[in-house]
Amino acid sequence: MKNVVHESVRMGTNVSIGYFSVIEEGVVLGDNVTIGNNVTIHAGTVIGSDVFISDNCVLGRWPKPAKSSTVKVDASLAPLTIGDGTTIGANTVLYRGSTFGREVMIGDQASVREKCTIGDRVVIGRGVAVENQVEIGSFTKIQTNAYITAYTTLEERVFIAPTVTTTNDNFMGRTKERFKFVRGPLVKRGARVGGGSILLPGVTVAEESFIAAGALVNKDTEPKKLYVGVPARVLRDVPDRELLENQE
Repeated sequence: MKNVVHESVRMGTNVSIGYFSVIEEGVVLGDNVTIGNNVTIHAGTVIGSDVFISDNCVLGRWPKPAKSSTVKVDASLAPLTIGDGTTIGANTVLYRGSTFGREVMIGDQASVREKCTIGDRVVIGRGVAVENQVEIGSFTKIQTNAYITAYTTLEERVFIAPTVTTTNDNFMGRTKERFKFVRGPLVKRGARVGGGSILLPGVTVAEESFIAAGALVNKDTEPKKLYVGVPARVLRDVPDRELLENQE
């Protein structure tokens, strides 16, 4: 059998499905959807029109944490929703309970966990890992192999360079107390974080801050300042010509 498509699937016009794909009950596919080979779309997933899904993707997957995991399965998770015009790279895994806006670009081998909200025209690069309960604003770009930890917020037009690491837990011990303080970074509108930088738990990267490559951000930053070093410190102002308000 080439494909398995449940009889309850609602399919728009001009939908193309490759070989050896499985589409479970209640899935909705918009018009002009292209699905590659060996793709699994789990029950209830809603996919908009003009969406391209590459080979070997898993969409709408239920989380399955280990017994020792601090994250528990939420039986009320809403179906995965993917907006019109989105492109999904090969071997990508997107979990149930997350929502993607329009014209999102997701690179090969990326993963996005449950309870995430992704805005319009977001770019999630190759190998990026986005953990649960992350918010990403429209027009934000996250480059190759960055790690976005749980409970992080990236506002609109943020730039995250390759291999950036975000963190959300300051506690060395495995005590229950730490759960009251778990909090990822907040990266405000227009901020840029350079390659290989590390953002410590709960820090706020202010609007249009520029974090230089390799910096360690352990305190809140000031708007429109360039930060360098370990720990990060102010070097100078961000030039006016580089601010969002001065871009065409």
